[in-house]
Amino acid sequence: MRAVILAGGTGSRLRPLTNLINKHLLPVGEQPMISHAVNKLRQAGVTDILIITSRSAAGMFTAYLGSGDSEGVALTYKVQEQAGGIAEALALAEGFVGLDDKFIVLLGDNLFEDPLKPHIEAFRQQKDGAMVLLKEVHDPERYGVPVFTGDGSRIERIEEKPENPSSSFCVTGIYMYDASVFDRVRAIEPSARGELEITDVNNAYAADGKLSSRKLEGWWTDAGTFDSLYEASARMRGARG
Repeated sequence: MRAVILAGGTGSRLRPLTNLINKHLLPVGEQPMISHAVNKLRQAGVTDILIITSRSAAGMFTAYLGSGDSEGVALTYKVQEQAGGIAEALALAEGFVGLDDKFIVLLGDNLFEDPLKPHIEAFRQQKDGAMVLLKEVHDPERYGVPVFTGDGSRIERIEEKPENPSSSFCVTGIYMYDASVFDRVRAIEPSARGELEITDVNNAYAADGKLSSRKLEGWWTDAGTFDSLYEASARMRGARG
């Protein structure tokens, strides 16, 4: 299985730190943020990785990670020319993934404790479709929230930042897809903010009854704010200590 790490964006919530450096290169514990995603994939046996980032940050990523050889992986890079949403960035991976392959996508600012291998193996056994990893949180209204069918067997739809969440679970930035995802990206329309939203892609799978889910048990955070960046750093240092 191949992997895609999405590491673009402007990092607006972390300014002024991100005025000069891509947020995925900011230190978390003893390593830049991007290293945690690469390490999690390598530990799961996924070593063929595409990093998608912005034009301004591409040189910094190649200077730090190079070919990936020192990390035990093989890295490819692609540039998202402008911020057009997660789904637009994902579309750039079509040539890398291939026509019939399943693959895993990580948002580069998602940091987590659980190993990926059990979830990847479960998705391998899934005939087709997509899988999202969920985490129980105290503030689900900040995220995409899964709405389950009456029997709880699958996700009926995902509601983005609902005022009254239907559950305490949120959709993390860890996704797995079959190759039909690229047709689904082409079929969606830009949102009100002019971007192609990954929630719309996931909801297209859900509408077809092909969106499965699994739950993370350990800690998880999206290190996109100063508070979450500090939390992630403390947890990573604690894990080493």
